[in-house]
Amino acid sequence: MHCILCENLSFYIICKNCQNRYLQPSFYKREIEDGFFNYSFYALSEIQELINSKYYFYGDKVYKILAYLSFKTFALNFSYKQKVFAIAIDDHTRHDFSHTAILASSLKSKYILPKYNILKAQNHIKYAGKDLKYRQKNPRRFKVKNLTKQTTILCDDLITTGSTILEAKKALENKNNQVLFSLTLADAKI
Repeated sequence: MHCILCENLSFYIICKNCQNRYLQPSFYKREIEDGFFNYSFYALSEIQELINSKYYFYGDKVYKILAYLSFKTFALNFSYKQKVFAIAIDDHTRHDFSHTAILASSLKSKYILPKYNILKAQNHIKYAGKDLKYRQKNPRRFKVKNLTKQTTILCDDLITTGSTILEAKKALENKNNQVLFSLTLADAKI
């Protein structure tokens, strides 16, 4: 196999050298609602092509590497007074995998337990390249299944306007869940 970044032979889709050289995460914090924060590990401009791998058959391998480098490291350093559930935003399967489920699964730790098929969009409209006005006019209409009165963290691959995360947060809160914050791989505004 060849590394998709440097094209050298590798056992991984992104070789260890490129992981160390190009994919060391930073930590970005953005307030998207009064007192509610999203934390990201990359600027979208740094990993745009890798984020787009979710549309291809090899995307699960890319997302597993990105999740390991960022979400897994975060989880190992996170502590809380009680168990927290990692909730993937709309973890339906595309191209034989769910990119948000991969992210949530990498958060499994002493304090974080991933939960799947909890938060599903009823409206499957595409937001890529759309502005805030369009997103607000076409909400995802999230439905929460089998989760009430729990402490949660939201997981997604990308934050642009924050409208999807805020809509997901509201849906969880409507079922008496607490949402501590959200985590995304990348922030489009950095």
